[in-house]
Amino acid sequence: MKKSLMTTFKKPLTVTAITLAVASVSAPSYAELSGNVSVTNNYLWRGLTQSINEAAVQGGLDYASESGFYIGTWVSNVSYDSDDAYSYEHDIYFGFAGETDSFSYDIGYLYYNYDENAGYDFGEIYGSIGVGNFSATYWLLSYAEPDEGPGEDFGFAEASYLSLDYAIPLASGAELGLHAGYHEGDFAYSFNGVTDDYWDYNVSLSKDGFTATVSMTSLGDDDDGDGFEDYASMPARDNDEIKFVVSYGVDFEL
Repeated sequence: MKKSLMTTFKKPLTVTAITLAVASVSAPSYAELSGNVSVTNNYLWRGLTQSINEAAVQGGLDYASESGFYIGTWVSNVSYDSDDAYSYEHDIYFGFAGETDSFSYDIGYLYYNYDENAGYDFGEIYGSIGVGNFSATYWLLSYAEPDEGPGEDFGFAEASYLSLDYAIPLASGAELGLHAGYHEGDFAYSFNGVTDDYWDYNVSLSKDGFTATVSMTSLGDDDDGDGFEDYASMPARDNDEIKFVVSYGVDFEL
C-alpha cells in the first residue's frame, strides 16, 4: 500500500495538503537542516488509509541548499491488516526546486521502504509546477520490488498519480486547501488492493500546525475492504466513505 510527497521538504503527513499538497518547494536563501514531527488520527495516502483508520506518528529530516537541491528522509508507522504485517514506512527523497515571484517548480525522486515482511518497496519520480496558489504534480512509478502476478506490469511508468492543489489564504491567518488526485495502473491495484483507477478529493483547513481534512474517493463499496473482502482477518478500510482527519505538526531548524 502506499503514500506520496513532501510539502516543504517533507512527506505528506496525513493527506494531501500538509500532507500532500505537494505545493512546490522553493529554494531557501541559504543552506539549512530542518526537522518535522507530526501526529494524526489517520494516515491517508492518495485518499486511502495506510493505518487501517488508526493514529500515526510521523517525522522527518531535511537538508536544503541555496542552489535548490534538497534531500530528506521521513518515517511513519503503518498498518494494513489485523496482524500488523507492515509496521513502518521509511522514505528517502531528493530533488531540485526553485521559484520566482509567481512560478515554482520541483523535480525529484522518492523511494518508499517498508519492513521485510511487506515486500513492496518501490520508487517514483515526480515533477511539480506551481503558478500562484495553484500547483500540479505528477508521479510515475520507476521501480517496484514485488513479483508481478498474471496480467500485471510493474515496469517503468506503468502506474501514475496526478495531484491538483489550490491554496486559499484566509484573513484569519488560516489556509484553505483544495485537492483532487487521480491514481491509476497495475501497481496501484496490487499495492492498495483496489480494483479500479480512482479519484481522491479533499478539503483542508490549516493554522498554527493544526490541519483538519475531509477526504473522499470515487471508489465504490466493492472496494470497501481494499480487495480483501473475502478474508475475515483483513479489516475494511472504508475506501468508499468520507474520512475526517485531524493532525498537528511542528517544524524546527537544526
